[in-house]
Amino acid sequence: MSSILSVILSVTNLRKVYFGEKNHPAVDNISFTLKKGEILGFLGPNGSGKTTTIQMLLGTLSKTAGSIVYFGKDFDQHRSEILQDISYASTYTSLPWDLTVEENLNVIGRLYGFSPKESKMRYLPLLKRFGILDLKKKLIKSLSSGQVTRVMIVKAFFIEPKIVLLDEPTASLDPFISKEICEFILQEREKKGITILFTSHKMEEVVALCDRVIFLKNGKIIADDLPKNLVRKNFLFCLRLTLESGKEETLAIAKELDVACAVDHRMITIFIEEKKIPVFLNRLGKEGILYLGIQIEEPSLESYFLRVSGA
Repeated sequence: MSSILSVILSVTNLRKVYFGEKNHPAVDNISFTLKKGEILGFLGPNGSGKTTTIQMLLGTLSKTAGSIVYFGKDFDQHRSEILQDISYASTYTSLPWDLTVEENLNVIGRLYGFSPKESKMRYLPLLKRFGILDLKKKLIKSLSSGQVTRVMIVKAFFIEPKIVLLDEPTASLDPFISKEICEFILQEREKKGITILFTSHKMEEVVALCDRVIFLKNGKIIADDLPKNLVRKNFLFCLRLTLESGKEETLAIAKELDVACAVDHRMITIFIEEKKIPVFLNRLGKEGILYLGIQIEEPSLESYFLRVSGA
């Protein structure tokens, strides 16, 4: 199969401007492709344009400019046909509350052309896998947020789509269930060649799952590379200080040493070269700055994410 035919999704100069915000587009002329069987990490701080992009990719939000092409077909011209091969799940959306789990999944199955019997053959094994088979007769409104999230994952995969858009699918889940879902995603890709766009703030999941990572900031793509390459490019250590006093003085020292930092109440995260760490800490001591806790982390995708998000 040629590289052209293997491209599942192609986005070119995609732009979204909300009324009254012409100088601050939510999505600002982004372009990227997604190939068959690829898992793409779509990352960025809150407000970077991730969810807006996904909504445009689903057709639930109109675009201001640009093109979206699935399977070699323009989304605007072949929307209904294309949507038969796309599914979506998010921690931040739900299903009709007054229907049971089973009723909701049967409705979804009908939308994709399956009879209730065919749907059950597909979704019952997944409900069992995620430990929620005994909830199939329960109303959605009676479930916990974590249970609803697992139902959403079942909804996204039982129809066997060609591409799945996952918007922070594990945000409300405990670590054990999150790990199970990540393993499931990898298995689905391996068995069925499903293509996945995956957003998350959990960098350990991104490293474990994603073949490639795109970082968004202020609606623009600021990085598009393999996770390991981004870590290699990020030679900065992550120094986290929980201060007792002296926040402004600490920031002044960081500025003097020309190191980036991010502030969260009493915690300051410093992105710093290894050789500057003792110099920085020595300066804190000379200034009498007191800190309650200190952590030093080697370069990682998380430190890259924090640096580009806060810089």
